[in-house]
Amino acid sequence: MVSSNDGVGESDSPSIRYEFGVTASNDDATTTQGAMPLRLAVVTLFPELFADFVKTSFVGRAQTASLVEVSFVQLRDFGLGNHRSIDDTPYGGGSGMVMRVDCVVAAMEEAEQRLGGRAHRVLMTPQGRPLSAAVAREFATRPRWVLVCGRYEGFDERVREFVDDEISLGDFVLTGGEIPAMALIEAAIRFIPGVLGNENSAEVESFSPELDGGLEYPQYTRPVEYRGLGVPDVLKSGDHKKIDAYRKQASRERTASLRPELLRKSKDQQP
Repeated sequence: MVSSNDGVGESDSPSIRYEFGVTASNDDATTTQGAMPLRLAVVTLFPELFADFVKTSFVGRAQTASLVEVSFVQLRDFGLGNHRSIDDTPYGGGSGMVMRVDCVVAAMEEAEQRLGGRAHRVLMTPQGRPLSAAVAREFATRPRWVLVCGRYEGFDERVREFVDDEISLGDFVLTGGEIPAMALIEAAIRFIPGVLGNENSAEVESFSPELDGGLEYPQYTRPVEYRGLGVPDVLKSGDHKKIDAYRKQASRERTASLRPELLRKSKDQQP
């Protein structure tokens, strides 16, 4: 669905509201579960990158069930001049272009208006706090978000005075913030009740409290044997107590082998 709204800038051309299969609304509609839906808006130069993402798998199902509403604000609509520029050269010199504070803040404020109230404003930037399962759980409890996807050499530093949070995928740099925004959306909405078919799926998985923040244990399915590789006998025993013990031990061993720092972190958090 595409509808128009008045943009901000030196051109009279209307801004475009991208909603890719979901109608964003300021009405106090409730979900099929009886609760208010999570409402989020993404500020980006490339809303079309999200077209399939928001309609696919459980992200799409969450919108169909009115558990989540996702809308997009085209940052270019808030650009200046005939070319609707949203960036400029950096003071002090240097390579690349910097995203203008006035354009970015205007887009954030428009996004917030569409969401119907004050939202948690987030920059997607490699300088932010790392995205983790704990951060995803935290975002699942927030009723409104605005995610701002950077490009070029990043944001004018003054943009940070108008946001509440910064999130990073890790210690590396991407061309833009769209992929990190998708990762945050998908990681967080998995924790919203009713999104996953099996509510236990998000409770017993890698980094969950149920596994003391460690990695998930190995999983097996049919065939029972493949090219000389079999399934552990305990998993075929039907003894759930032994199976649980096996899985906890396998989780600890896998964590120690692949991510030993998670074991140290778990020990440090114990009283």
